Formats: sequence, structure tokens, C-alpha cells
Amino acid sequence: MKSINGILAIPARTCGGNRMGDERFLHAYRILRGADFQRAFKRRATAGDDRLLVFAFPNELPHPRLGLSVSKKVGNAVARNRWKRCIREAFRLTREELPSGVDFVVIPRPDAVPGTADLKESLVRLARRAARKL
Repeated sequence: MKSINGILAIPARTCGGNRMGDERFLHAYRILRGADFQRAFKRRATAGDDRLLVFAFPNELPHPRLGLSVSKKVGNAVARNRWKRCIREAFRLTREELPSGVDFVVIPRPDAVPGTADLKESLVRLARRAARKL
């Protein structure tokens, strides 16, 4: 390990030669402001299936961003948090396949069951379909 300005620098872990940090769900990839959510809802560029409803809005950034709106209709707090974790993981793993420069607000359907593998496929397909409507 080498020292930078007297501080011990710990090398980043790698997996298969790639830096693990390349797939992190950074703050820059999140939609947090209510105004950004309202813009997406007003634009009404949507796509949906039996698991998710995706709203899209252009964001003029070089990357996509994700916003989540998980209603109490989905279930109790444990169920809602599981949905959010699964959708964030699907976004994190498929971010490179999603259209860049678009905000996506994702709403899970109440009767669906969360699963990361299904959500990855659904998220990419619906995001592309919603982005084409812009």
C-alpha cells in the first residue's frame, strides 16, 4: 500500500479486472427533488407491463437517473423497501443499457412480486419504450 500525503491509500477492490465502483448507485444517478418527479409525471411519456410503470423525462445529463415512487398499495414498509432495493439493483446493473440523458420514475404494480432478474429485463425494455415517446 502506498501513502498519499501521509494518509494510507487502500486500493479499490476489483472483480474480474473491473473496478467495483464503476457500478455503484451514486447520488448523481438519483432523482430526489419533487419538482423532477412532477416533470416526469406531467410529461406522461410512460411504458408499463405487469410488474412496473415507467415515466420518462429528458434530463440533459450524460447519464440516466432513477426515481422511485412506491405506494402503500404495494404492501407494508418491509415490502416497499424490498421493492426499492430490487429496483435500485436492477438499475445499477443495467445502467449502461438504459438510454442516457433521461430521468426514469419507476412505480411498481401492487400485485407483482419483486425479483431482480425479472426487473432487470423489464426495466430496460420499458425504459427504452418510454424514452422513444419523448
